[in-house]
Amino acid sequence: MSERATESPGRPPGLTLTSYGGHSFRFDPGALCLELVTTGGPGAFARWEVLHEPADLVAWAERSRLPSGLELAVTERELGLARELRNALLLLAADRAHGRPLQPGHLDIVNGAAAEAPLVARLAPDGTRAWASGATATQLLSTVARDAIDLFTGPYADRIRECGGHNCALLFVDTSRPGRRRWCSMEHCGNRAKARAFRSRQVAEEQVD
Repeated sequence: MSERATESPGRPPGLTLTSYGGHSFRFDPGALCLELVTTGGPGAFARWEVLHEPADLVAWAERSRLPSGLELAVTERELGLARELRNALLLLAADRAHGRPLQPGHLDIVNGAAAEAPLVARLAPDGTRAWASGATATQLLSTVARDAIDLFTGPYADRIRECGGHNCALLFVDTSRPGRRRWCSMEHCGNRAKARAFRSRQVAEEQVD
Protein backbone atom coordinates (compact mmCIF):
# COMPACT_ATOMS: atom_id res chain seq x y z
CA MET A 1 0.00 0.00 0.00
CA SER A 2 1.17 3.54 -0.57
CA GLU A 3 0.97 6.87 1.12
CA ARG A 4 0.36 8.93 -1.97
CA ALA A 5 -0.79 8.57 -5.55
CA THR A 6 0.10 11.02 -8.29
CA GLU A 7 -0.63 11.01 -12.00
CA SER A 8 1.44 12.82 -14.60
CA PRO A 9 -0.02 14.12 -17.88
CA GLY A 10 0.74 12.00 -20.91
CA ARG A 11 1.41 8.87 -18.86
CA PRO A 12 -0.37 5.55 -19.50
CA PRO A 13 -3.14 4.49 -17.08
CA GLY A 14 -1.92 4.02 -13.54
CA LEU A 15 -0.59 5.95 -10.59
CA THR A 16 2.79 6.88 -9.21
CA LEU A 17 2.81 5.57 -5.66
CA THR A 18 5.20 6.32 -2.82
CA SER A 19 6.06 3.48 -0.48
CA TYR A 20 6.32 3.86 3.28
CA GLY A 21 10.08 4.03 2.82
CA GLY A 22 9.84 6.92 0.36
CA HIS A 23 10.44 4.94 -2.84
CA SER A 24 8.30 6.03 -5.81
CA PHE A 25 7.12 3.51 -8.39
CA ARG A 26 4.53 3.15 -11.13
CA PHE A 27 1.47 1.01 -10.38
CA ASP A 28 -1.40 0.19 -12.72
CA PRO A 29 -4.15 -1.75 -10.92
CA GLY A 30 -6.01 -2.21 -14.19
CA ALA A 31 -9.36 -0.73 -13.10
CA LEU A 32 -10.72 2.60 -11.89
CA CYS A 33 -12.28 1.03 -8.81
CA LEU A 34 -8.93 -0.42 -7.72
CA GLU A 35 -7.28 2.97 -8.16
CA LEU A 36 -9.60 4.27 -5.44
CA VAL A 37 -8.45 1.41 -3.20
CA THR A 38 -4.91 2.87 -3.13
CA THR A 39 -6.15 5.82 -1.04
CA GLY A 40 -6.31 3.95 2.29
CA GLY A 41 -8.68 1.52 3.95
CA PRO A 42 -10.05 0.08 7.19
CA GLY A 43 -8.06 -1.28 10.11
CA ALA A 44 -4.34 -1.59 9.42
CA PHE A 45 -4.79 0.19 6.10
CA ALA A 46 -5.85 3.40 7.84
CA ARG A 47 -2.21 4.54 8.03
CA TRP A 48 -2.34 5.02 4.24
CA GLU A 49 -5.40 7.27 4.37
CA VAL A 50 -5.21 10.24 2.01
CA LEU A 51 -8.90 11.21 1.76
CA HIS A 52 -8.92 13.66 4.66
CA GLU A 53 -10.94 16.50 3.11
CA PRO A 54 -13.13 17.03 0.03
CA ALA A 55 -10.22 18.48 -1.96
CA ASP A 56 -8.39 15.16 -1.59
CA LEU A 57 -11.12 13.30 -3.49
CA VAL A 58 -11.01 15.96 -6.20
CA ALA A 59 -7.24 15.47 -6.45
CA TRP A 60 -7.65 11.70 -6.66
CA ALA A 61 -10.16 12.03 -9.51
CA GLU A 62 -7.70 14.22 -11.40
CA ARG A 63 -4.97 11.59 -10.98
CA SER A 64 -7.18 8.64 -11.84
CA ARG A 65 -7.67 7.06 -15.26
CA LEU A 66 -10.81 9.13 -15.79
CA PRO A 67 -10.48 11.56 -18.72
CA SER A 68 -9.26 14.98 -17.65
CA GLY A 69 -11.40 18.08 -17.38
CA LEU A 70 -13.78 16.89 -14.68
CA GLU A 71 -14.89 19.82 -12.52
CA LEU A 72 -15.97 18.05 -9.39
CA ALA A 73 -17.84 19.32 -6.32
CA VAL A 74 -17.47 17.27 -3.13
CA THR A 75 -19.26 17.67 0.20
CA GLU A 76 -18.11 16.36 3.57
CA ARG A 77 -20.92 13.81 3.50
CA GLU A 78 -19.83 12.58 0.07
CA LEU A 79 -16.25 12.30 1.30
CA GLY A 80 -17.45 9.95 4.02
CA LEU A 81 -19.35 7.92 1.41
CA ALA A 82 -16.19 7.76 -0.71
CA ARG A 83 -14.23 6.26 2.17
CA GLU A 84 -17.06 3.82 2.86
CA LEU A 85 -17.15 2.70 -0.78
CA ARG A 86 -13.34 2.51 -0.91
CA ASN A 87 -13.26 0.27 2.17
CA ALA A 88 -15.93 -2.03 0.76
CA LEU A 89 -14.11 -2.30 -2.56
CA LEU A 90 -10.83 -3.14 -0.86
CA LEU A 91 -12.39 -5.92 1.20
CA LEU A 92 -14.37 -7.30 -1.73
CA ALA A 93 -11.33 -7.33 -4.00
CA ALA A 94 -9.18 -8.98 -1.31
CA ASP A 95 -11.86 -11.64 -0.77
CA ARG A 96 -12.04 -12.27 -4.50
CA ALA A 97 -8.25 -12.46 -4.79
CA HIS A 98 -8.14 -15.14 -2.07
CA GLY A 99 -11.22 -17.09 -3.12
CA ARG A 100 -13.32 -16.08 -0.13
CA PRO A 101 -17.10 -15.45 -0.24
CA LEU A 102 -18.14 -11.87 -0.92
CA GLN A 103 -19.81 -10.27 2.09
CA PRO A 104 -23.39 -9.00 1.62
CA GLY A 105 -22.74 -5.79 3.55
CA HIS A 106 -19.90 -4.83 1.24
CA LEU A 107 -22.00 -5.67 -1.82
CA ASP A 108 -24.82 -3.48 -0.51
CA ILE A 109 -22.47 -0.49 -0.32
CA VAL A 110 -21.27 -0.97 -3.89
CA ASN A 111 -24.76 -1.58 -5.25
CA GLY A 112 -26.12 1.42 -3.37
CA ALA A 113 -23.47 3.71 -4.87
CA ALA A 114 -24.03 2.26 -8.35
CA ALA A 115 -27.77 2.96 -8.12
CA GLU A 116 -27.10 6.71 -8.20
CA ALA A 117 -26.71 8.61 -11.48
CA PRO A 118 -23.13 8.36 -12.85
CA LEU A 119 -20.89 11.01 -14.34
CA VAL A 120 -22.14 12.30 -17.69
CA ALA A 121 -19.88 12.68 -20.70
CA ARG A 122 -20.64 15.10 -23.52
CA LEU A 123 -19.41 15.83 -27.02
CA ALA A 124 -17.46 19.09 -27.18
CA PRO A 125 -17.71 21.48 -30.19
CA ASP A 126 -14.25 20.41 -31.35
CA GLY A 127 -15.36 16.79 -31.48
CA THR A 128 -13.55 15.69 -28.33
CA ARG A 129 -14.99 14.02 -25.25
CA ALA A 130 -15.68 16.27 -22.28
CA TRP A 131 -17.62 16.17 -19.02
CA ALA A 132 -21.03 17.70 -18.42
CA SER A 133 -20.88 20.57 -15.95
CA GLY A 134 -22.05 20.24 -12.38
CA ALA A 135 -20.39 16.90 -11.62
CA THR A 136 -20.82 15.72 -8.05
CA ALA A 137 -18.94 13.22 -5.93
CA THR A 138 -22.11 11.12 -5.79
CA GLN A 139 -21.90 10.77 -9.57
CA LEU A 140 -18.20 9.98 -9.31
CA LEU A 141 -18.82 7.24 -6.75
CA SER A 142 -21.57 5.77 -8.93
CA THR A 143 -19.13 5.60 -11.83
CA VAL A 144 -16.52 3.91 -9.63
CA ALA A 145 -19.08 1.43 -8.26
CA ARG A 146 -20.32 0.57 -11.75
CA ASP A 147 -16.73 -0.02 -12.79
CA ALA A 148 -16.41 -2.44 -9.86
CA ILE A 149 -19.55 -4.30 -10.90
CA ASP A 150 -18.18 -4.60 -14.44
CA LEU A 151 -14.92 -5.95 -13.03
CA PHE A 152 -16.47 -8.44 -10.61
CA THR A 153 -18.89 -9.79 -13.22
CA GLY A 154 -16.65 -9.56 -16.28
CA PRO A 155 -14.01 -11.72 -17.96
CA TYR A 156 -11.30 -10.67 -15.50
CA ALA A 157 -13.29 -11.44 -12.34
CA ASP A 158 -10.98 -14.37 -11.61
CA ARG A 159 -7.86 -12.31 -12.38
CA ILE A 160 -8.04 -10.05 -9.33
CA ARG A 161 -4.75 -10.49 -7.49
CA GLU A 162 -3.00 -9.30 -4.34
CA CYS A 163 0.67 -8.46 -4.76
CA GLY A 164 2.92 -11.34 -3.72
CA GLY A 165 5.56 -8.99 -2.36
CA HIS A 166 6.60 -8.99 1.28
CA ASN A 167 4.31 -6.75 3.35
CA CYS A 168 2.48 -5.45 0.25
CA ALA A 169 -1.29 -5.73 -0.12
CA LEU A 170 -1.85 -3.78 -3.33
CA LEU A 171 -4.65 -5.24 -5.44
CA PHE A 172 -4.68 -5.37 -9.23
CA VAL A 173 -6.27 -7.02 -12.25
CA ASP A 174 -3.92 -9.45 -13.96
CA THR A 175 -4.46 -8.64 -17.64
CA SER A 176 -1.29 -10.41 -18.78
CA ARG A 177 -1.87 -13.05 -21.44
CA PRO A 178 -0.54 -16.00 -19.39
CA GLY A 179 -2.25 -14.73 -16.21
CA ARG A 180 0.85 -15.06 -14.06
CA ARG A 181 1.45 -11.51 -12.85
CA ARG A 182 2.64 -11.64 -9.24
CA TRP A 183 3.77 -8.14 -8.36
CA CYS A 184 2.18 -4.74 -8.05
CA SER A 185 5.16 -3.45 -10.02
CA MET A 186 8.36 -5.06 -11.26
CA GLU A 187 10.27 -1.91 -10.36
CA HIS A 188 9.07 -2.18 -6.76
CA CYS A 189 8.07 -5.56 -5.29
CA GLY A 190 9.35 -7.50 -8.29
CA ASN A 191 12.86 -6.13 -7.93
CA ARG A 192 12.80 -6.56 -4.16
CA ALA A 193 11.82 -10.22 -4.57
CA LYS A 194 14.60 -10.77 -7.10
CA ALA A 195 17.10 -9.17 -4.72
CA ARG A 196 15.97 -11.38 -1.82
CA ALA A 197 16.20 -14.47 -4.01
CA PHE A 198 19.71 -13.49 -5.08
CA ARG A 199 20.82 -13.02 -1.47
CA SER A 200 19.29 -16.38 -0.52
CA ARG A 201 21.23 -18.12 -3.30
CA GLN A 202 24.43 -16.45 -2.15
CA VAL A 203 23.89 -17.64 1.42
CA ALA A 204 23.11 -21.18 0.21
CA GLU A 205 26.27 -21.26 -1.94
CA GLU A 206 28.38 -20.01 0.97
CA GLN A 207 26.97 -22.72 3.23
CA VAL A 208 27.81 -25.37 0.62
CA ASP A 209 31.36 -24.06 0.31
